[in-house]
Parts: sequence; structure tokens; C-alpha cells
Amino acid sequence: MFSQFFPESFLLIAIVFVLAGLIKGVVGMGLPTFSMALLVLFMDPAEAAALLIIPSLVTNLWQAGPLRSLVPLLRRVGRMQLGIAIGTLVGTLVLGAPTGRSASVALGAALIIYSGWTLFGTQLSVPARSEKWLGSVIGVFTGAITAGTGVFVVPAVPYLQALGLDRDKLVQTMGISFTVSTVALAVGLWINDSYSAGAVGASLVMLIPALLGMYIGQSLRKSLSPKTFRLCFLTSLIVIGVYLVI
Repeated sequence: MFSQFFPESFLLIAIVFVLAGLIKGVVGMGLPTFSMALLVLFMDPAEAAALLIIPSLVTNLWQAGPLRSLVPLLRRVGRMQLGIAIGTLVGTLVLGAPTGRSASVALGAALIIYSGWTLFGTQLSVPARSEKWLGSVIGVFTGAITAGTGVFVVPAVPYLQALGLDRDKLVQTMGISFTVSTVALAVGLWINDSYSAGAVGASLVMLIPALLGMYIGQSLRKSLSPKTFRLCFLTSLIVIGVYLVI
């Protein structure tokens, strides 16, 4: 997969994953979102989505622990995860792999909506009696957006934040959701012949800079203000999103 890029491009891709890993290390999320946002500036969205599969999967499996609290959380958000899987797979069958200008515009719009809502939206609350059916609906919509853009934070993250989970359980639940989305996206790309053995190898190589960035981010977490860092991160996503739409 890397044979089509110059050495300078390979270095640029590695830097993107270091930065994306750093962001995840500081704020606990953002690796696939930030890497997709930057990679599509100089490659096809389907190629960018294929590159992020293994770095995203490994870091999110790490985030989905510990196992002792995994089963109770799955009982609560299991229907949502099933909806994500169904929405992603059906979306890839209907829409194909995220490619071309329409996919870039859709990605830009998703980045703007997610970042704008996170910065300025009102914190929602989901009644316990509505979680079973609403989780399934949110999951399907998240899956469809994942299929079209390669990004799986909308509307999953705002919904999970509205469940009233404490910080540790929220981070773990996002890890579960992102893991399911990553696996479903990989299957969808494979169905559309956009996830070859070469893509797997290239994605595996990018795991190294992603983990390096995540280690640096976790080290910097104590000395940085997560609130300020998160503001800069979301603002940058809005700027990139506007650029992609234009």
C-alpha cells in the first residue's frame, strides 16, 4: 500500500498517527477521528480508513478494559453495539467504501457536527426506560455514518455521555463502542475490496507511531490542562471539517 507514496509522504502519515495517538493519550479519544481528518487531505477516504484499522483496534481494546466491569456495561449498551454492527455492514453494502468527494464532504460535515455539539451543545440525559430502543437507533445511525465517512463518534459519543456514567465507565464504554465500530468497518472495507493484505500490513506499521504518540500523550496528561487541550483539539477538527466541505 505504501508503494504509491514517496518517503516524505510515508513520514507525514507516521507523524499524523503520532499526533493522533498523542491526542488519545491526553483526552482518552480522538485517534481515528483526528487521523481520518488529516489523512483525507492527501489520500482517498477508503485508504485512510484502512490505515487506521489496527491502530484504532489495539488502542480501543486497551481502553475497553478491565474485564471485570465489561459484562455489566455490555448488558447496558449491547443493543447499541449490535445496531452499530448492522448499520455499518448495511451501510457499506448500500454506499460502498467511503471514497471520492462526497465522502470527504460527509466526513467534514460529521467533524463539524460532532465538534460543535461537544463544544456548545447542551448535556442531554437519557431516561432509563428509553435506553433499550434508543440505543439500537443510535447504533444504526452511528454505523451508517461510519460506513460513509470512516468516523464513528457521531452520534455515539453524545449518546454515551447522556447515560450519566462516571468517567471511568464512560471511557470504557467508548472503548467498547469504538472497538465494535472498528471491526465492523474493517469487515465493510473487506466486503468492498478496500482492505487487502497490503492494507493490513500498512495499518500494522502505523501502530508503532500511534502507540508512541499515545505514550507521549499519557506522559503529558499530568502537565497539560485536559480542558484546554480538548478545546484546541475540537477547534482544529472544526477547521479541518470546514476545509473538507469547501
